[in-house]
Amino acid sequence: MTGISIAAKREWNAVLDKFQINIDDCTKYPFGEYFTTEINGESVIFYRCGVRKMNSSAATQYMIDHFDLKRIIVVGTCAGIDDKFKTLDIFIPNKAVQYDCTVKEQEPLIKDSFTVNFNLDSLGSDMLTGTIGTADKAVVMWRDYLELKENNITIADTESAAIAYVCKVNNIECVIIKGISDFPTNEQETSNEEQLNSFITNIPIIMNKIVDEYLPLALKSSVKYN
Repeated sequence: MTGISIAAKREWNAVLDKFQINIDDCTKYPFGEYFTTEINGESVIFYRCGVRKMNSSAATQYMIDHFDLKRIIVVGTCAGIDDKFKTLDIFIPNKAVQYDCTVKEQEPLIKDSFTVNFNLDSLGSDMLTGTIGTADKAVVMWRDYLELKENNITIADTESAAIAYVCKVNNIECVIIKGISDFPTNEQETSNEEQLNSFITNIPIIMNKIVDEYLPLALKSSVKYN
């Protein structure tokens, strides 16, 4: 069975609306809720893992252990870092890095030991890809945005690279599908409320697009680790 991992509650609610499922019809587990359905004849389990690396990692291991998952697809929104792209762009990253695991004053921000590389050949070439950076701290402050940009991060969130790490350790497939909901704003020039409003507005648009267009592709492909 394939697990579909969703972190934020607003993202989860958008998927429930998409499938016309009431929250009371979901099954609760220690980290959130889940429900099962079929996509193109394949049984899948959608589950809310919760935000930040601890919740998402623990939820990933729980679902692997309890449902014998062979693959996890991480779906949701992210912050845009590379300004060549725009809001609502959907990415399938070929690299996932955790950038809050080093003493950055003395070490590189990104280390190979906290990096997962994907071979996306089976998905074809007609998609956006790049590096997703993950940390417990969301990218809101302008200085954090500039630091990630300087380190060639394409998009950023608070769970994907941690989930990918757990999947790789368990030797199961992992695919990350993320849509840019917002870009950080310079708090000296404009309120961070602009970023928050963009995030909230774009969530249902992104989640619907991922479910309709990207999940079927991911389900019929086989992504390997490099």
